[in-house]
Amino acid sequence: MEMAAVAAVFALVLALVLALFRVFKLPLLNQFAVVFISFFRGTPLLVQLFILYYGLPQVFPILIGLDAFSASVIGLSLHFSAYKAESIRAAINSIDKSQWDACYAFGMTRLQALRRVVLPQALRTALPSLMNYLIDMIKSTSLAFTLGVAEIMAKAQMEASSSFKFFEAFLAVALIYWAVVAVFTQLQNLAEQRLSKAY
Repeated sequence: MEMAAVAAVFALVLALVLALFRVFKLPLLNQFAVVFISFFRGTPLLVQLFILYYGLPQVFPILIGLDAFSASVIGLSLHFSAYKAESIRAAINSIDKSQWDACYAFGMTRLQALRRVVLPQALRTALPSLMNYLIDMIKSTSLAFTLGVAEIMAKAQMEASSSFKFFEAFLAVALIYWAVVAVFTQLQNLAEQRLSKAY
């Protein structure tokens, strides 16, 4: 949960930045965002984690001290920021142009219009997909096991190896993930109801 929480914050911030690069079509930054999103959506998360943890330290010796937990958080952040960026971009683009025009008529700058009017409306549209990516991120933390992080999958593997109760160990992991996801699904439903009250 700690890994998912930290990665979720970084991923959301990076996703918002990438989405704004795309929405405002900023020179060079827009092209960078397109390539970034294409790469991280087009390659498996496991491969990205291996490149980050095992590959990059060979190219950049300064990364040799990178621990498995940090590498997992960075990998999850980069991977899911690409997906979240597209959701945020689509949500912002779904807001009618008249909303922007009304803001400009009141003398707001583009950033003020975005912060005060557009983003609050876009949040309602983007929330379901953002929550789905958060849930997917929580489940994807199990891949940190492949880098040597002693998270729940690693603990289950060690328990199963010592007791030979593989079914019980991994069923317990599945039930824990299911319970966590059920809680976040309920939170998503409550958030959607709250944001929809004005509509």
